[in-house]
Amino acid sequence: MTGALAPVKPLTALDRCDRCGAQAYIRATLPVGGELLFCAHHGRQHVAVLREKGAEILDESARLSEPKVTAPSDDR
Repeated sequence: MTGALAPVKPLTALDRCDRCGAQAYIRATLPVGGELLFCAHHGRQHVAVLREKGAEILDESARLSEPKVTAPSDDR
């Protein structure tokens, strides 16, 4: 074992909250293996306790406040 951590894959629109099915923005990787996915709302409810239990948290909820990028219109 090299001790190097495996790369963390980013969350996509296909990743869904385990509580409500909305798009997941938070991944909790459990110390015993496995992971839980949460939307921002449910993540805020559970992340503190999961961290206390040793879970590694990936929080991408800041993406919710990023400005949307739109394609330029073709108004010729």
